[in-house]
Amino acid sequence: MERALAVVDAEESTKALVREAGELAAAVDASLVLLHVTTDDEYEEKRQTMESIPNDAVGYSEEKAREGAEAFAADIGREALDGIDVSWEAVGALGNEQTEILDAAERYDCDHLFIAGKKRSPAGKALFGDLTQSIILNFTGPVTVVTE
Repeated sequence: MERALAVVDAEESTKALVREAGELAAAVDASLVLLHVTTDDEYEEKRQTMESIPNDAVGYSEEKAREGAEAFAADIGREALDGIDVSWEAVGALGNEQTEILDAAERYDCDHLFIAGKKRSPAGKALFGDLTQSIILNFTGPVTVVTE
């Protein structure tokens, strides 16, 4: 492992995932990219909320959504990686989670991916899809899945 990507989400287990990724990366002298993706639905919901505020100075652009996602990833990184000697950077993205995760892994030349796995029944995966499963199937390197 030379550079790993850890997917940061809003679940409480994210801190444990980032800490584990950081410890493993530090052990092999690898760097870490922390990615938080704001989905299109989350963006649209917040944009509509911001537009309803009667103040022309308030707005929510795609750039602000990416900056907010990056700031969220950085906050998690500072907290979870405290005391770990690992080089890391935070990245924010906006769009489809699977696409953005795989694109970021390629763009940052990541050779390992860390993602949280959600406990779902096989029927639940079939009905609702499963981000973790699709990442495992479409990423060309090793994927470490941390479950709650």
